[in-house]
Amino acid sequence: MDLSVADTGGDGPPVLLLHGLAGSSRELMATARGLADASRVLLLDQRGHGASTRRPADLSRQAFVDDVIAVVECLAPGRSVALVGQSMGAHTAFLVAEARPDLVDRLVMLEGHAGAGEGPEAAAALGAYFASWPVPFADEQRARAFLGESPLTSAWIADLERTPDGLRPRFDADVMRRTLEAVHEPRWAEWERLSVPTLAVFAEHGMFTSEQQDELLARRPSTRRADLADASHDAHLDGFDAWVATLREFLGAGTR
Repeated sequence: MDLSVADTGGDGPPVLLLHGLAGSSRELMATARGLADASRVLLLDQRGHGASTRRPADLSRQAFVDDVIAVVECLAPGRSVALVGQSMGAHTAFLVAEARPDLVDRLVMLEGHAGAGEGPEAAAALGAYFASWPVPFADEQRARAFLGESPLTSAWIADLERTPDGLRPRFDADVMRRTLEAVHEPRWAEWERLSVPTLAVFAEHGMFTSEQQDELLARRPSTRRADLADASHDAHLDGFDAWVATLREFLGAGTR
């Protein structure tokens, strides 16, 4: 099992960024640059994504958690990190923080949740969508013609792998489906046991209803909340300035 990690270097307190489903560390590079003056930023391609092992045998949530623990222990030995995740990455992040609070000094969840998702039908539908991509794309223009224009599709296109026969995504549709099925299982017990300082960030046009947002905070009242106006589920892409400002404020608060 290979894990790909980018490291901005430096002597600042370490921050580990975790991307969402069907993404990679590439889409969080701008966030890393926004923090690099004050932090050493690590960016992990989670298993099944990016330059990490594409088809891992184990796609359980525990396997994703164990990967993050291994990265922290290897690259920041004797240190605790600020753990920041978006969507699936936020789900991984809070499970890590609950399991190993000694490794995590604070947690930021962008558009993440601990409750049940839409179930296997939604995961199957998303897997079918990824399987429908007519890959390889001949070039970026063909990819954009199929995927459309949005910050998210631009991130997907920027991350396409150049192969001898064209451009291909750095993930497989069936792996994404199986990964999402596990993310959709409720993890309230872990959420309620979480002990590290936590910021939940929601986007105005994000994935979660106001009732879902309220339940997350009601089940763990010590959680701080921030809301990003005019942003989507992928607020790190389309609400970037507000996202980075929110992140810097929380990571800079208190003593690290």
